[in-house]
Amino acid sequence: MIKTLKVTDVNNYIKKLFDTDYILRKVKVMGEVSNFKLHSSGHMYFSLKDEESKINCVMFRGNTLRLNFIPEDGMNIIVSGRVSMYVKDGTYQLYAEDIELFGEGELYRAYIKLKEKLQEEGLFSEKVKKRLPLYPEKVGVITSPTGAAVRDIINVIRNRNSSVKILIYPALVQGAGAGASIIDGIRGLNLRDDIDVIILARGGGSIEELFSFNEENLAREIYKSKIPIITGIGHETDFTIADFVSDIRASTPSQAAEIAVFREDDLYLKINSIKTDLTDKINNKIRFQRNLLDSILNKLNILSPQNKIAGEYLALDRLKDILLLKINNIIDKNKDKLYSLNQLLENRNPLNILKKGYSVIRDTDGTIIDTIEKLNYKNKVKINMKDGEGIFNIKKIT
Repeated sequence: MIKTLKVTDVNNYIKKLFDTDYILRKVKVMGEVSNFKLHSSGHMYFSLKDEESKINCVMFRGNTLRLNFIPEDGMNIIVSGRVSMYVKDGTYQLYAEDIELFGEGELYRAYIKLKEKLQEEGLFSEKVKKRLPLYPEKVGVITSPTGAAVRDIINVIRNRNSSVKILIYPALVQGAGAGASIIDGIRGLNLRDDIDVIILARGGGSIEELFSFNEENLAREIYKSKIPIITGIGHETDFTIADFVSDIRASTPSQAAEIAVFREDDLYLKINSIKTDLTDKINNKIRFQRNLLDSILNKLNILSPQNKIAGEYLALDRLKDILLLKINNIIDKNKDKLYSLNQLLENRNPLNILKKGYSVIRDTDGTIIDTIEKLNYKNKVKINMKDGEGIFNIKKIT
């Protein structure tokens, strides 16, 4: 009798068959990428297909972080991993652990080996990368003179800033001799003194077509360049050794041109903004200094020596008035006192009796003669009367 199983039991059994199968446990599958999706979690979901069939694939985030490129629809790749059952949906799929481009495994391994070597030597270090000039006047471009990349670069630079000059150094960008041609371009531009920045560019391509940018000699020449180098090689997902050693890596040639050259309109806006800001600061400074000056002038006027002197003049006038008043009071008081004393003196003046008909008799020496006896001995006397004095001879009759 056949045993009845649950769906889960069947799927678990099939999964066990997948997981214990010697071939499916570790397999490499070649095919074309379709329905690719990079989830926000970092997991990749896609399908591999050939002319007749397809298989669903998943690559978890822990493995995707080790990839040096992101797969795209239409790419031919080789996926290493295991085939197993997803029990919940009853579907089998390829759990990818590694991905390499089909037919380019050796080139890729050489690329990884050189990358690790140069990284250990410090050629990729941010500390040795040169800063780009803010306002370059002349840009050197090393690329194919006939490709789309050079036209894109010229158009972008012209649109951003018509005053920036462009010097195209024609070079091979793929095939035999391409690496040497690019090196000659870097050396040639470094011999000039009018190049501010170098753009090294080419359009997209396979790993074989881009392999000239993975040569060790070119990497070391980029490292030695005294002029900053921007790489714009291939598409956004393409990474070459030249990108890692350059001073700045752009995702495309057009972006390299955008990075190299400032936008003229932005500069004018910045200049006008700075001008406005500077004008405001100057006006504010002038206004502040004017207010400060007015404040100082007010303080100076308040503390001015002239005001002090004027105030002292007023004080002096008040003191003068007070002094004159006191002097006049003293004078008037002394006048009154003098008048009183004069009156007293006048009243007591012995000469006032002369006004009543009396006289004062003195000898010629001025001694008063107040008795007849003294008069008898004098021949001349001085007589004072109310209206004056005179000297008289004395003659005794009896």
